[in-house]
Amino acid sequence: MQFESKKSEPKPDVGLGEKARAKMTAAQAEPSATAPTQKQSNGEPEAKFEITTSRQFVSWLAEQNINLGFTTYQAGKLFFLGLKQNGQLSVFNRTLERCMGLAYADDTLYVASLYQIYKFVDAARRQPAEGPYDSVFVPQLSYFTGDVDAHDLAVQKDDKLVFVNTLFSCLAEVSETHSFKPVWQPPFIDRLAAEDRCHLNGVALVDGSPRYVTAVADTNVADGWRDHRRDGGIVIDTKANEIVLSGLSMPHTPRVRDDTLWLHDSGTGYFGQADLKKGTFERVAFCPGYLRGLDFINKYAVVGLSQPRENRTFSGLVLDDNLRQQKIEPRCGLYVIDLETGDVAHWARIEGIVSELYDVVVLPNRKNSSLIGFRSDQIRRVISIDT
Repeated sequence: MQFESKKSEPKPDVGLGEKARAKMTAAQAEPSATAPTQKQSNGEPEAKFEITTSRQFVSWLAEQNINLGFTTYQAGKLFFLGLKQNGQLSVFNRTLERCMGLAYADDTLYVASLYQIYKFVDAARRQPAEGPYDSVFVPQLSYFTGDVDAHDLAVQKDDKLVFVNTLFSCLAEVSETHSFKPVWQPPFIDRLAAEDRCHLNGVALVDGSPRYVTAVADTNVADGWRDHRRDGGIVIDTKANEIVLSGLSMPHTPRVRDDTLWLHDSGTGYFGQADLKKGTFERVAFCPGYLRGLDFINKYAVVGLSQPRENRTFSGLVLDDNLRQQKIEPRCGLYVIDLETGDVAHWARIEGIVSELYDVVVLPNRKNSSLIGFRSDQIRRVISIDT
């Protein structure tokens, strides 16, 4: 493959030192955005994006030789955290409407958005690109799903993409001829209906196939899960077609690593693992935020934290009680948890315009990643040739 670009990569990133804070206006965050430079059209001051990291966060990225990607559907942004050539933190972002689930495999990144799932291929891995980025994700495919509230994504062993279709309470595969192809639904869901009956949200693969899913409740009526947010959460074994863990509070992001099922008990603020023989959730670390997003690198887990919204969905949860007990305000950001000790080894705190994250992905063997977006003419100038 040849990689050609008639212009150098734009610079949407903002560099930071280990202790520094970055502040971006909406216009600076996305180079092609049309937001005013001083005030919004309504005369209000512009919202800021601010990130603060622990002292060793940047050096940890360098040691692990990784970038981190995360999505925020609240702001409609996909972010990459990497390293500049001078060793400082690089923050890169692109605008993707209501982006949520992420999946990475073989230099390919999938991103779920409002009504489509994008496939981006890292063209620079085959022929290095010039400029500050050693990774350039280029859009190659888009599956139009409609607004089905797609949550988690996963790449199966046959390279087919499976996703959690939350609106229709099922697991689905992308389709070249239809919006989606349903492949599994919980045993208590009696039919496909666009009703978000149980708020199915997460999927974990075992041997390359879907094995465990998370849902907020085992309800079979439209929006029924909202009445069971505090302790109705479940994990379902899709192979046995039965509930294997219950009593959770809005669980999210199940992932299997080394034969262990890890997940978030999001409504309590705890990250932990499932003891499937006992049918219990074993707490590993408390995080001061609503947990979503999980990936691993070596002995570490990278998790995403959000500030709970002030509405009925996030009110009355045990997380509120735990935050008061710990005497701490909810945070938005990334925590790096040492799986051997349960300690928070590193962190990145996000403030300002971004207060909620959805998914997190580790991009291995990278220093500084970028992605071709859709809001400028740049996509017209980047061409890859299959040879």
